[in-house]
Amino acid sequence: MTEPITTSLRHAAPAAPARSPGGRSAADTTVPPEIRAALDRLIAWLRAHDYAAYDTFDGLSAWYLRPFTLERKLPRQMLQQAVRRFPLNIRPILGIPKRRSTKGQAFIARGYLRLAAAAREAAEREAWQSEARTALDWLLDHASPGYSGLCWGNHFDYQSRGFYLPKGAPTVVWTSLIGLAFLDGYRQLGDRRYLDATVSACRHIQRDLAQHRHGEAVCINYIVGVECQVHNANVLGAALLAETYRETGEEALRDLARRAAMYTAERQLPDGAWYYGESEIVHWIDNFHTAYVLDSLRHYADAAGDATFNPQLERGYAYWKETFFLPDGTPRYYHNKTLPLDIQCASQAIDTLVYFSDRDPGALDLALRVARWTIANMQDRSGYFYYRRYSRRIVNRTPTLHWGQATMVSALAALYLALEKTGPARP
Repeated sequence: MTEPITTSLRHAAPAAPARSPGGRSAADTTVPPEIRAALDRLIAWLRAHDYAAYDTFDGLSAWYLRPFTLERKLPRQMLQQAVRRFPLNIRPILGIPKRRSTKGQAFIARGYLRLAAAAREAAEREAWQSEARTALDWLLDHASPGYSGLCWGNHFDYQSRGFYLPKGAPTVVWTSLIGLAFLDGYRQLGDRRYLDATVSACRHIQRDLAQHRHGEAVCINYIVGVECQVHNANVLGAALLAETYRETGEEALRDLARRAAMYTAERQLPDGAWYYGESEIVHWIDNFHTAYVLDSLRHYADAAGDATFNPQLERGYAYWKETFFLPDGTPRYYHNKTLPLDIQCASQAIDTLVYFSDRDPGALDLALRVARWTIANMQDRSGYFYYRRYSRRIVNRTPTLHWGQATMVSALAALYLALEKTGPARP
């Protein structure tokens, strides 16, 4: 096994004032001060940069190197992965711009809605809600045109192992996560436009995304027009369908969600894990994609009122929790090795642990350990979070937007809200 990296990596970020995101003092809140301070620094950084940064997979936006790929699959992959994996951020010299991200705006909206829910004063709550509205309304204006319903994709071209995805082409992952943000907005703000947006996104899933059938079960394809069985993508679609059914009572949404959940539940491995996808070229098992599957199966069960797949959910959660964390909260990337230490593993782990904390008495304490490790080892002095640590000394400090900054806002806000509800501050 890879030698674990521990909290000896602390960079001793300067102490921030013990103020909550809403401005309350340490004495007024139950949340440990480093969580509040980390949120303050991160949100200040995002505002200062107008919510724009880089993306992990934006390498094909290197406009003067792109022609050398001759628009062939392998050279495009090589360029994209070189930019992604190089330990220094070379995007500025390659001409790759900072952009806002659709998925990033969704996570930011969810984070701000959570902070609104944690607010004790009406003015504080309304301020967070106003910022969440701004992000959600931006998303309404930046959907991908030409499909049967609202949907969203990357703001850059992308080459995967299995397909090429041009800028703006929607994915079920983007669309589902953004749809769930709109549902959060509808439930807290009561704005009918946001429910209409989720219903429209479900129409896109129903009509534009072909479904791979296997008996009664189906797998919702990742993108339009390409056969691609990816488990987290499939059940994220199921989660949005089921949660929208909860609001509308439309049985067709529940039925498709059930059959999609069935496909992934039936393909759980004997130890409780799931491969990323069914094709042999994607037979890996990692932390945050497993967490997406767990979140999605729970969304389905709770929203549809169907406990059929709870045994798979419980077995998968136990496997994930036992496999992907070191005792100090370090989030491992793969099931069989720790490195690289990736910010997405950290953020999604915090979010999923908070989500399951009503079922697992130890989840919130582990979420807090992960958060503390991440703040100590991955947060820059300026407030943003690093993309990856490859070793004790090699760190990719690229400020990625949705992959890191936005997901950490959402995750830390979820933890903040949960800790506010649990009583005295943890040491």
